[in-house]
Amino acid sequence: MNWEDFARWGRRIADWGAAYHKGLRDRPVRAQVKPGDLLARLPQSPPETGEPMDAIFADFENLVLPGMTHWQHPRFFAYFPANAAPPSVLAEYIVSTMAAQCMLWQTSPAATEMETRMLDWLRQAVGLPDTFAGVIQDSASSATLAAVLTMREKALGWDGNKKGLFDQPRLRIYASGEVHTSVDRAMWVSGIGQDNLIRIPVEGDRRGMQPEALRKAIRADLQAGFKPAGIILSTGGTSIGGSDDIAACIGVAKEFDLYTHLDAAWAGAAMIVPEFRDLWQGVDGVDSMVFNPHKWLGAQFDCSAHFLKNPDDLVRTLAIRPEFLKTHGHDGMINYSEWSVPLGRRFRALKLWFLIRSYGLEDLRQRIRNHVSWSKALAGRLRAEPDFEIITEPVLSLFSFRYAPNGAADFDALNQHLVDAINDDGRIYITQTLFEGKKVIRFQVGQFDCTEADVAAAFDVITEIARSLET
Repeated sequence: MNWEDFARWGRRIADWGAAYHKGLRDRPVRAQVKPGDLLARLPQSPPETGEPMDAIFADFENLVLPGMTHWQHPRFFAYFPANAAPPSVLAEYIVSTMAAQCMLWQTSPAATEMETRMLDWLRQAVGLPDTFAGVIQDSASSATLAAVLTMREKALGWDGNKKGLFDQPRLRIYASGEVHTSVDRAMWVSGIGQDNLIRIPVEGDRRGMQPEALRKAIRADLQAGFKPAGIILSTGGTSIGGSDDIAACIGVAKEFDLYTHLDAAWAGAAMIVPEFRDLWQGVDGVDSMVFNPHKWLGAQFDCSAHFLKNPDDLVRTLAIRPEFLKTHGHDGMINYSEWSVPLGRRFRALKLWFLIRSYGLEDLRQRIRNHVSWSKALAGRLRAEPDFEIITEPVLSLFSFRYAPNGAADFDALNQHLVDAINDDGRIYITQTLFEGKKVIRFQVGQFDCTEADVAAAFDVITEIARSLET
């Protein structure tokens, strides 16, 4: 392919992309294929000579597309969304075309300086004070890993990277059972270990960790000779929206001089709406926090906003400066590769610039307000149905419910059967979770182009298929 062909195909694929998005409601949300379907149809060996793009694109449409779950579908109500608003997609197209590796200021000054400004725009948008500075990570999992590594280094007097964990004090990190499993993985990767993640009991409708239980656990570990290193907080947890009392937990952290990190991967985007900020009261006191503009704000995946009160701690944990990565003659510039685990970095900030300028904060706020309102309305309609019960009340646009008709013998099996039947039907996509050991159905509204009618349609699909299971 030459660049003339590239331009022609770029136009064709842009037209295809617009038609794809406009026609998504006519497609099943989840891929309706069986394991191995595509693999069996792909040649076992690569071609020796090049093939025409017409043939490649035809195979994409015929072979690949049927095996895709459509995350941009307006009736995607399963996992938290991975939105892709049109301006963000265009920005990613530009970034892919330039294909810059933006690891250092000198390797693309505009990428570094755009990232600095866009993270400050986001900081202002969610109401964080100017004591925080930000960096874009690929995912909230990477931000959580960076936080755990920082906890480890601070607790070990900055010797962990050099000496390893052998013959060091046994570190402890504290979180509730409502945090994302990325915390568990960070414990593995950091070398601290799963057994040293101490689960604190939760309380209240928001399923937040008990501050007094947290205090007792830390004291018990100190008495046992362990070394507490940090606390992972959550707001809007993935399963049912578990949210800690941030201010109270930070009060405990300060008693023991512990680093605190807040995972607000999904819910943090909603903090652009001032009336929702009660969900993270006390956030000013955390040492670091993360939220994902690629979940609810419309930014193309991947794009996680990681904010730090003292970036020097993170840089001290992660920075490696061989001679070939040094920029001589320019003092004071930021090299964001020193703020993240990977050295390589994409120009992620451009899509935020396109997105925020295209819509403005007020349009983005209204979309989130709508999603929250529509979700609460759906929960109310299901609550009024005789065979349904709301298990966890809406946290922003996320709630859980259960199908519980009289006479059912195994509610867990019945609800899993309902989820599977709904997803096989294809009109909407939902998922299950566990709440206090029982199977429940999880529902969230957040897809960028979702409408009130789409959420209303979900009610019709859920109740129709539930009734069909009774016959």
